[in-house]
Amino acid sequence: MNNNLDSCQVPKSVEQLISICEADYNLLSEEQQSFEPGWINQTTQTYSSSIRQAFMYQSSDTLDTYVYAGDYATYSGDGYMYEFRGSLSDLRSNLSQLHQLEWIDQQTRAVIIQISLYNPNVQMFTSVTFLVEFLSTGSIFPTSHFEPLNLQGQSFI
Repeated sequence: MNNNLDSCQVPKSVEQLISICEADYNLLSEEQQSFEPGWINQTTQTYSSSIRQAFMYQSSDTLDTYVYAGDYATYSGDGYMYEFRGSLSDLRSNLSQLHQLEWIDQQTRAVIIQISLYNPNVQMFTSVTFLVEFLSTGSIFPTSHFEPLNLQGQSFI
Protein backbone atom coordinates (compact mmCIF):
# COMPACT_ATOMS: atom_id res chain seq x y z
CA MET A 1 0.00 0.00 0.00
CA ASN A 2 1.19 3.51 -0.78
CA ASN A 3 -0.68 6.05 1.33
CA ASN A 4 0.36 9.10 -0.69
CA LEU A 5 -2.61 9.79 -2.98
CA ASP A 6 -0.86 12.63 -4.81
CA SER A 7 2.47 10.88 -5.26
CA CYS A 8 3.42 12.16 -8.72
CA GLN A 9 3.82 15.51 -10.39
CA VAL A 10 1.14 16.79 -12.78
CA PRO A 11 2.03 19.61 -15.20
CA LYS A 12 0.11 22.82 -14.46
CA SER A 13 -1.42 22.78 -17.96
CA VAL A 14 -3.43 19.58 -17.22
CA GLU A 15 -3.85 19.96 -13.46
CA GLN A 16 -7.60 20.67 -13.77
CA LEU A 17 -8.16 17.44 -15.74
CA ILE A 18 -6.41 15.10 -13.30
CA SER A 19 -7.79 14.93 -9.76
CA ILE A 20 -5.56 12.13 -8.42
CA CYS A 21 -2.12 11.17 -9.66
CA GLU A 22 -0.38 8.11 -8.29
CA ALA A 23 3.22 7.13 -9.03
CA ASP A 24 4.31 3.57 -9.64
CA TYR A 25 5.45 1.51 -6.66
CA ASN A 26 8.99 1.63 -5.40
CA LEU A 27 10.56 0.40 -2.17
CA LEU A 28 11.16 3.96 -0.94
CA SER A 29 7.49 5.00 -1.15
CA GLU A 30 6.09 1.90 0.56
CA GLU A 31 3.62 2.65 3.37
CA GLN A 32 5.05 1.51 6.72
CA GLN A 33 2.35 2.58 9.15
CA SER A 34 -0.13 0.34 10.97
CA PHE A 35 -3.82 1.22 10.82
CA GLU A 36 -7.13 0.21 12.30
CA PRO A 37 -9.46 -1.79 10.01
CA GLY A 38 -10.59 0.36 7.09
CA TRP A 39 -7.19 2.11 6.82
CA ILE A 40 -8.08 4.66 9.49
CA ASN A 41 -6.13 5.78 12.54
CA GLN A 42 -8.86 5.01 15.06
CA THR A 43 -12.02 2.95 15.23
CA THR A 44 -14.91 2.38 17.59
CA GLN A 45 -15.94 -0.97 16.09
CA THR A 46 -14.75 -4.34 17.33
CA TYR A 47 -13.09 -6.69 14.83
CA SER A 48 -11.56 -10.14 15.16
CA SER A 49 -7.82 -10.34 15.83
CA SER A 50 -7.15 -11.70 12.31
CA ILE A 51 -8.91 -8.69 10.72
CA ARG A 52 -7.07 -6.23 12.98
CA GLN A 53 -3.76 -7.99 12.21
CA ALA A 54 -4.34 -7.59 8.44
CA PHE A 55 -4.06 -3.80 8.84
CA MET A 56 -0.86 -3.97 10.92
CA TYR A 57 2.39 -3.30 9.06
CA GLN A 58 4.90 -6.08 9.67
CA SER A 59 8.56 -6.48 8.79
CA SER A 60 9.92 -9.33 6.68
CA ASP A 61 11.68 -10.66 9.79
CA THR A 62 8.34 -10.94 11.61
CA LEU A 63 6.60 -12.43 8.58
CA ASP A 64 9.57 -14.68 7.73
CA THR A 65 9.43 -13.52 4.11
CA TYR A 66 11.87 -12.23 1.53
CA VAL A 67 12.14 -9.67 -1.26
CA TYR A 68 10.02 -10.75 -4.23
CA ALA A 69 10.73 -9.69 -7.81
CA GLY A 70 7.66 -9.30 -10.00
CA ASP A 71 7.51 -8.40 -13.67
CA TYR A 72 6.97 -4.69 -12.96
CA ALA A 73 8.57 -4.04 -9.57
CA THR A 74 10.53 -5.61 -6.74
CA TYR A 75 8.55 -5.86 -3.50
CA SER A 76 10.03 -5.91 -0.03
CA GLY A 77 9.07 -8.77 2.24
CA ASP A 78 7.42 -6.21 4.54
CA GLY A 79 3.75 -5.35 4.42
CA TYR A 80 0.23 -6.24 5.45
CA MET A 81 -0.69 -9.91 5.74
CA TYR A 82 -3.85 -11.94 6.16
CA GLU A 83 -3.22 -15.53 7.20
CA PHE A 84 -5.72 -18.08 5.87
CA ARG A 85 -6.25 -20.08 9.04
CA GLY A 86 -9.37 -21.43 10.72
CA SER A 87 -12.68 -22.91 9.68
CA LEU A 88 -14.08 -22.35 6.22
CA SER A 89 -16.97 -20.28 7.61
CA ASP A 90 -14.51 -18.03 9.52
CA LEU A 91 -12.39 -17.59 6.39
CA ARG A 92 -15.43 -16.64 4.31
CA SER A 93 -16.59 -14.18 6.97
CA ASN A 94 -13.11 -12.62 7.30
CA LEU A 95 -12.63 -12.30 3.54
CA SER A 96 -16.05 -10.68 3.26
CA GLN A 97 -15.12 -8.21 6.01
CA LEU A 98 -11.75 -7.43 4.40
CA HIS A 99 -13.59 -6.76 1.13
CA GLN A 100 -16.05 -4.41 2.87
CA LEU A 101 -13.15 -2.63 4.61
CA GLU A 102 -11.37 -2.23 1.24
CA TRP A 103 -8.23 -4.02 2.42
CA ILE A 104 -7.21 -4.19 -1.24
CA ASP A 105 -7.78 -0.66 -2.50
CA GLN A 106 -6.61 1.81 -5.16
CA GLN A 107 -3.30 2.20 -3.35
CA THR A 108 -2.48 -1.52 -3.35
CA ARG A 109 0.36 -2.30 -5.74
CA ALA A 110 0.76 -6.06 -5.21
CA VAL A 111 -0.95 -9.03 -3.61
CA ILE A 112 1.21 -12.09 -3.01
CA ILE A 113 -0.34 -15.42 -2.01
CA GLN A 114 2.04 -18.15 -0.91
CA ILE A 115 0.96 -21.74 -0.33
CA SER A 116 2.94 -24.83 0.61
CA LEU A 117 1.37 -28.14 -0.41
CA TYR A 118 2.38 -31.71 0.46
CA ASN A 119 1.40 -34.88 -1.40
CA PRO A 120 2.15 -37.90 0.84
CA ASN A 121 1.53 -40.38 -2.00
CA VAL A 122 4.66 -39.25 -3.79
CA GLN A 123 6.40 -37.53 -0.86
CA MET A 124 6.53 -34.22 -2.68
CA PHE A 125 6.24 -30.66 -1.40
CA THR A 126 5.23 -27.88 -3.76
CA SER A 127 5.68 -24.20 -3.03
CA VAL A 128 3.15 -22.08 -4.93
CA THR A 129 3.32 -18.30 -5.27
CA PHE A 130 0.63 -16.20 -6.91
CA LEU A 131 1.44 -12.55 -7.56
CA VAL A 132 -0.99 -9.90 -8.79
CA GLU A 133 0.60 -6.55 -9.63
CA PHE A 134 -1.60 -3.45 -9.77
CA LEU A 135 0.00 -0.69 -11.84
CA SER A 136 -0.78 2.99 -11.35
CA THR A 137 -2.30 2.95 -14.86
CA GLY A 138 -5.04 0.60 -13.64
CA SER A 139 -3.58 -2.47 -15.34
CA ILE A 140 -3.53 -5.79 -13.48
CA PHE A 141 -0.86 -8.44 -14.14
CA PRO A 142 -1.16 -11.88 -12.53
CA THR A 143 1.72 -14.40 -12.45
CA SER A 144 2.27 -17.73 -10.73
CA HIS A 145 5.26 -19.88 -9.81
CA PHE A 146 5.23 -23.57 -8.84
CA GLU A 147 8.34 -25.04 -7.26
CA PRO A 148 8.15 -28.80 -6.57
CA LEU A 149 10.55 -30.49 -4.15
CA ASN A 150 10.71 -34.29 -4.28
CA LEU A 151 11.87 -35.84 -0.99
CA GLN A 152 12.14 -39.46 -2.17
CA GLY A 153 15.58 -40.83 -1.50
CA GLN A 154 16.41 -37.95 0.87
CA SER A 155 17.25 -38.60 4.50
CA PHE A 156 16.74 -35.90 7.10
CA ILE A 157 18.25 -36.01 10.55
